[in-house]
Amino acid sequence: MHEMALCQGILDIIRDRAAEEGFDRVAVVHLCVGALSHVDPHALEFGFDAVTRGTLAEGAELKINRPAGQAFCMACSQTVTLAARGEACPACGSHQLMVVAGDELRVEELEVS
Repeated sequence: MHEMALCQGILDIIRDRAAEEGFDRVAVVHLCVGALSHVDPHALEFGFDAVTRGTLAEGAELKINRPAGQAFCMACSQTVTLAARGEACPACGSHQLMVVAGDELRVEELEVS
């Protein structure tokens, strides 16, 4: 489960921001986890709860924004929406797709006290 390692990375970001900005408690963590990112939001929530025990983020709510994937189809020259990697172009059926959005994973905002 690579989500545990991702959660550790998120906690590292939170600790770095806390050191820079001087807060000692995080109430809410807003994440952007694209639909094509290969990250399971439920596993991320579970891992976040486990990794943050005993830290400044313990008990913090995790809010996950899940934008759709988008890809440029090289066969029909259209930008199309994809729900998952490996899908064919909904316009022409081609698999010659280049992902242009929806594969991100980032901390968007922290609500702190």
